[in-house]
Amino acid sequence: MNILPTGLAAAAALLALGALATAHAETGENAEELYKTNCLKCHGSEIYTREGRIIDSFDGLERQVQRCETALGLRWFDEDIKDVAAYLNHHFYRFER
Repeated sequence: MNILPTGLAAAAALLALGALATAHAETGENAEELYKTNCLKCHGSEIYTREGRIIDSFDGLERQVQRCETALGLRWFDEDIKDVAAYLNHHFYRFER
């Protein structure tokens, strides 16, 4: 049973989609900030683009981000680790997921 008139239901759906897009954008911004604030303290981006790099899959990338987070005692949420791995993948690695 649809309680809202068709026009209002469509408007509500568009607002919900906008909120999801905003949340996704914030996640990306958060990942970039985490990367710039933490990852770049230990190394530059050359580690991601060097020849013979160790990371060879997206799962491996997530595990490496987790190891770095643990080693630095950052206490990130699991989503932060996934977001930073996705950020690195988008900008440097380009692994299929």
